[in-house]
Amino acid sequence: MVAIFISSPLPPEYVEAIRAVDRNRVEVIYDPDLYPPIRYVADHKGKPFARTPEQQRRWRGHLSRAEVLWDFPPNDPDGSGGVLYAPNAKWIQGMSTGIGQKVKALGLQNSDIICTTARGIHSGPIAEFAFLGLLIHVRGLPHLESEQRAHRWNAYCTDELAGKTLAIVGAGHMAHKVASLGRAFGMRLLAMARRYAPERAAELGVDRFYPREQLHRMLAEADALALTIPHTPETERMIDAAALNALKPGSVLINIGRGQVVDETALIEALRSGHIGFAALDVFDVEPLPASSPLWDLPNVLISPHSASAMPSENERLVELFCYNLRCYLDGRFHEMRNVLDKQRLY
Repeated sequence: MVAIFISSPLPPEYVEAIRAVDRNRVEVIYDPDLYPPIRYVADHKGKPFARTPEQQRRWRGHLSRAEVLWDFPPNDPDGSGGVLYAPNAKWIQGMSTGIGQKVKALGLQNSDIICTTARGIHSGPIAEFAFLGLLIHVRGLPHLESEQRAHRWNAYCTDELAGKTLAIVGAGHMAHKVASLGRAFGMRLLAMARRYAPERAAELGVDRFYPREQLHRMLAEADALALTIPHTPETERMIDAAALNALKPGSVLINIGRGQVVDETALIEALRSGHIGFAALDVFDVEPLPASSPLWDLPNVLISPHSASAMPSENERLVELFCYNLRCYLDGRFHEMRNVLDKQRLY
C-alpha cells in the first residue's frame, strides 16, 4: 500500500477521488481536524492555526508514514518539522507552479524525492489578471471611478490595447495564455525566454522571439511588459533599473511570475517618476507585502495578494493532475508523470 498524506485542506469529495484511483494499492491519510480553517474556496494554507499536543502527535505520525504528500507540509511555528517529519517521502505534489525555491530551501535539490508542480492549472485566471491591469490603465478606470463618485457627466477619450506592443518574458503555460489574450485584443506580441530559437515565435504565437542578450532591445519596443518567469539565480533582479529605463515612458508592468525577478526599489522610483505608468503586481520581493512598502499608496499600482491564481475549480484541476500522476507512480511509469520539477533549474 502506498500511503498518501493529505497535508493541506482538501474537501472530502476530492479525497475520495484520490482513493478511487486504486483502493487496493492506495491508503489515503486524511485527518480533517489537523488542517487550518480555510479563508476561501481552494485555500491550501488557511488561517493561523495551532495544533494541540495530541493533534501534533497525530500530524507527525501521519507524516512519518507517508510515501506521497499532497502539498508541502507547513513547518511548525518554531520553524521545525514539515518535510523533515516525512523520512519515507518519495513524491510531493505542490499546489503551485513556482515550487522551485521551496524545494531549494528544504534542501531537496539533490534528493531522490520527485516533486511535481501545478504548472498550467492557473494560467487562465493569472493571464486574466494581467489583462485586468492593462485595461484598468489603458481604458482609464481610475478616471471613470472619480467621475462617477463626483456625479460628473463629462465625455472623454482614452486609448485602446489594439495595436499596442506587449512584451512577454517567459514561454511557459502562462506566457502562452497571455499571448493568446493579447492576440484576441489585437496587440503586437514580442517574447523572450531562456532558450532561444526563432521558431519559438510560432510556437508561442508571437510576432518576434528575442534572445536573452537582447532583453533591452525588446523592452524598448514595448508599451507593456508581462513577466511570467520563475525565480532562479538567472532571473533574480533581471528587471533592474536599466531594464525599466529601457521600456517606453508611461509603459505598463505586469508581474505574475515571482517578485524577486524585479528590483522593487527601482520599480518604485520608476512608478513615482511616471516612467512606468502603471504596474499590476500579484507577486512581491517579500510576502506578505510589508505595510511600510510605498507600493501600497502609489496611485498607479494594482496590488493583488498573490491571489491571481485562485479560482473555485482549482482543487478539481489539481486532483485530476494528481490522480493521473498517481496512476503513473503506482505502475512505475515515472517518466510519464506530468509537471516534474527540474530541481537543478528550479522549474
